[in-house]
Amino acid sequence: MVDGAKVLVIEDDEKSRHDLETVLRFLGEDPISVASRNWSEPAELAIPNSSEVVVAIIGSIDSIRLEELLSDIYEWEACIPFVIVGRKELLDPADLELKSRITAFLDKDLSYQSLLDALHKSKLFHDHYNRLRDVDGLRNHDMFHGLVGKSDAIQRVRHMMGQVANTEVSVLITGESGTGKEVVARSLHLNSNRADKPFIPINCGAIPSELLESELFGHEKGAFTGAISARVGRFELADGGTLFLDEIGDMPLNMQVKLLRVLQERSFERVGGVGTIQTDVRIIAATHKDLEQMIRDEKFREDLYYRLNVFPIEMPPLRNRSEDVPLLLNELITILESGQRGSVRFNSGAIDSLCRHSWLGNVRELANLVERMAILHPHGIVGINDLPEKFRYLTDKETSIFENSLDINEAVSNLNAHTLESADETLLPLSGIDLKAYLANLEKDLISQALNYSDGVVARAAQRLHIRRTTLVEKMRKYHLQRKQSEEEQKLAGKIYSEENGNLEQSDIGEGKSASA
Repeated sequence: MVDGAKVLVIEDDEKSRHDLETVLRFLGEDPISVASRNWSEPAELAIPNSSEVVVAIIGSIDSIRLEELLSDIYEWEACIPFVIVGRKELLDPADLELKSRITAFLDKDLSYQSLLDALHKSKLFHDHYNRLRDVDGLRNHDMFHGLVGKSDAIQRVRHMMGQVANTEVSVLITGESGTGKEVVARSLHLNSNRADKPFIPINCGAIPSELLESELFGHEKGAFTGAISARVGRFELADGGTLFLDEIGDMPLNMQVKLLRVLQERSFERVGGVGTIQTDVRIIAATHKDLEQMIRDEKFREDLYYRLNVFPIEMPPLRNRSEDVPLLLNELITILESGQRGSVRFNSGAIDSLCRHSWLGNVRELANLVERMAILHPHGIVGINDLPEKFRYLTDKETSIFENSLDINEAVSNLNAHTLESADETLLPLSGIDLKAYLANLEKDLISQALNYSDGVVARAAQRLHIRRTTLVEKMRKYHLQRKQSEEEQKLAGKIYSEENGNLEQSDIGEGKSASA
């Protein structure tokens, strides 16, 4: 879950409210539970920043009261999506704006997969709404929403973009193919004073050398065989705006000379023409090649290089920012859905495995995988074993843990209640984790592995688990990991939940006592 994100639970039945809150904590969420009457006061007290609420889950509420409640929540914070539990539809869905914010209707007897899917859809809605709201507002040159990621490498790129976006200097974007160089170029244009003017891209490597001059500068009628009419070139089309020269390293040497002249004199002639045309364009160039090596090999002009490379931006490869993979997956799925080209979801195991891939094709390779999975598993959940073999990096043990599907009620009956009460301290990887990962035995196993990998140094193990050292010490005491556990010490203590008649019922047991089946 994203830091600071909250789930608002509104349920009048106290037991159902407690059970739903319990399940959400198992899923790693941060629920705030209130009753429907006078819900706003405790909600606003617990969540001062309403934009942190990623979804409102609404349970047993009277039908008339329900629509009033949805309207009140919408007035409080317009970006909150709704998940309705215990009914199939609203009685009077007259308000289409409210109806559009309902991302799922769930049965009262919740299943793990349906709740997880509803939460995922709601978070996508919340993120998408906020992106649109930010774009419609004032431009912030430190925030470039098209460039997805929270890694240090991407943050550095955003910072550099913020410094240069609103200037007139030429920018050279370097990096491997598929890293998003054109995304950066478009973002620079949209956040400049030229944003209301054209952004004209041209791929210098995709156009034959004999036609590139005509593409850039245009030509007059009869300038060459086949020139049956005059044609405007890219420099004229981009007048007042931005010209993006992609793969500039593929430009022939003779064209490099002509481009340099245009950059120096701000003027050019069409092919076959004699009239001089003034141009006012900002140049952004990109390449995946090493231009400095090409200069040494006399394949690229040094004077043109320095003219283009006034402000360099280097795009990091995806393998160097694996923590951005989950965010990129969400963005790519959103693009698929908005284009009505299907949808798909990836479970935590699949995401964990994808984070370990080297991504030689970078973001473009990831986008291709998402489209392929959307075709093979339309509106489904992709697990580790559903991925192509080259994307599977988990061990057999890790795979069996992630792929072991459990119904919520079945999982709750196996969970250690003490872990539940300490949910805020439970390990949650960046990529997220499924419900079974919160089983007490798994938590104990993960802590043991971290201690083994860290040679028993508690501070290092805590760093691996992303928890405080004091928290790890407390958990080690709880599981008696300083010494071999006896059979008696391994017995779960606290509270257990058992499934009876399809409902979650709590059975208290005293410390040191065992629970009857």
